[in-house]
Amino acid sequence: MNGIGLALRGLHHGERGLAQDLLRVSERHAGEHEIHHVARDLSAWSQRHLRELAEIGGRYGARLGAAHALETGLAAKFRGKGSELVKHRGPPGMLLLHDLRHIHVQAAGVSLDWEMIAQAARGSRDTALLRLARRCHPDTLRQMRWADAHLKQLSAQVLNS
Repeated sequence: MNGIGLALRGLHHGERGLAQDLLRVSERHAGEHEIHHVARDLSAWSQRHLRELAEIGGRYGARLGAAHALETGLAAKFRGKGSELVKHRGPPGMLLLHDLRHIHVQAAGVSLDWEMIAQAARGSRDTALLRLARRCHPDTLRQMRWADAHLKQLSAQVLNS
């Protein structure tokens, strides 16, 4: 596998983690309707990216599976729930800030991966890979801005209460 294949594998891993984490945030904060619904939509964007990465990955020796279902519902809640309860015994607002910060950091890493893929595509003159990066990277930037906007909106209220 060449360098682009390794970078695609890393990007695929990051997108999968982001998609899964967005689903977890959606489920954990189901009472916050805007968070719940938008996080699910944003997860779907990353899931689409996973399918598209799997399609192009083979050209670079990266066998990327898009068929693995992400955990939702009770399976996701029970997996690691014990450590979550111990780790986050604070108010629900603090947990939401923690989760949004995590989403922001995760999306920032995925964004950097898309930047590297775009640069590699330019360097190798791979127009299909460059089109993929140009199509998907803006979604990741929107995911990051969504988390950032909610962090800014909620921080003063939650941290000063």
